[in-house]
Amino acid sequence: MRASYGLNVEQVQKLVMTPELRQAITVLQLPALELSLYIEQQLQENPFLELRDEENDHPLADEPVAAGSQEQKREYDLDWEEYFHDSSDLGFVRREEEKNQQGFPYENIASQSPTLAEHLIFQLHLVTSDEETRSIGEYLIGNIDGQGYLRVSLEEAAARLGADLAKVEETLKLIHSFDPAGVGARSLQECLLIQVEQLGIEDELLRKIIQDHLEDLARGKLGRMSQQLGVSPREIQRVADLIKTLEPKPGRKYSGSDGVRHVVPDIVLEKVGNDYVIIINDAVLPRLSINSTYRTVLRQENDLETKSFVESKLNAAAWLIRSIEQRRLTLYKVAGCLVELQRDFLDRGIKYLKPLNLKKVAEMVGLHESTVSRATANKYIQTPQGIFEMKYFFSSGLAGDNGKKTSAESIKKMLGELVAGENPKEPLNDEKIAEYFRQQGIRISRRTIAKYRSELGIPPIRQRIRY
Repeated sequence: MRASYGLNVEQVQKLVMTPELRQAITVLQLPALELSLYIEQQLQENPFLELRDEENDHPLADEPVAAGSQEQKREYDLDWEEYFHDSSDLGFVRREEEKNQQGFPYENIASQSPTLAEHLIFQLHLVTSDEETRSIGEYLIGNIDGQGYLRVSLEEAAARLGADLAKVEETLKLIHSFDPAGVGARSLQECLLIQVEQLGIEDELLRKIIQDHLEDLARGKLGRMSQQLGVSPREIQRVADLIKTLEPKPGRKYSGSDGVRHVVPDIVLEKVGNDYVIIINDAVLPRLSINSTYRTVLRQENDLETKSFVESKLNAAAWLIRSIEQRRLTLYKVAGCLVELQRDFLDRGIKYLKPLNLKKVAEMVGLHESTVSRATANKYIQTPQGIFEMKYFFSSGLAGDNGKKTSAESIKKMLGELVAGENPKEPLNDEKIAEYFRQQGIRISRRTIAKYRSELGIPPIRQRIRY
């Protein structure tokens, strides 16, 4: 069979991702704080964008147009101007001007928290002036991890510093007296014993359990420990309660202290009477407008290459403003749908959260599922029940005897309340809990109960029993 060449004409449907479409998708899926940073970046890259004057309510201010410029407008067909004049600019809300704004006092500015190493070195220099002790102490502190444990052996430290082993041990003992209690320990047992010593607790049984029986205690084998130690289970329970008051990771309150994540809700639901008012929280977003100076360049410039460049930047600026407005409208539609579908949850709490999927919301608001997914990704909504990630409302469910489904989050809430109200001397096992839900008309297996219990951090029955 001979190969040959030919020309064929055929129709093919395919989606072309234009730069404008990519930008619209990016703007839609960004939460408020990240969108604010994205807008700041666009302000630096596009000279046509500028921060809007609050006295001007429109992103594209009206300007007198010369008669000769009408032909240029028809030549380039700049529909952005007509779009914004026809719309009511629903994407932006005018800020109230702040009068008599005063400077922010320094007393209200939080200082940077010291790290664990800085906190320990400060104490080291405070308690000793011996240069060798300080040198050894700084080396040991440098090898303490974020949880407060020493991650180098004393022999290695002595060899690396060329110091006497006894001197290194003496310095480590000094660090053990520092705040937080238990810092510099080489094991969990040593950490807990240091805290017991600093608290001045004289309890031989407590020390014995910490040294030799922590693993059995963690597994809830109180009966076995009772037999081995020759004491009652109630005494083991007393010691276990005391150990729970100690800190197994003394350095964690200093680790990641500057990485506290503040959640800024993108949507706020306020209940007014019997209705919910939807507020799109875009107060952190800069207000954008088109720079009138550069628009004049388009009308006066005769060079086609320059006009093409100016037109592309002008359309990019107008498209960004349009994308931000469309994001606001999409969030409003999705939030309105959630209010309609999850009204019982908003009124009565988590136990009344209904199963919901993206397809149902997409059909109600007339959007594609992927658009709804992007609109709810990484965004939070403030409700009378608290602040939740928007994905929280899309929960799977389990079928009941009456044909209705109950959401997984609702079942978890009921599970937590059931365990909280159980008799601590006779806690419920997973099979009894599953039987309770079956009596409520919810078909659920024991394995699913164990899974939900683990996700809620509820220990098994052996660890919940009280003597």
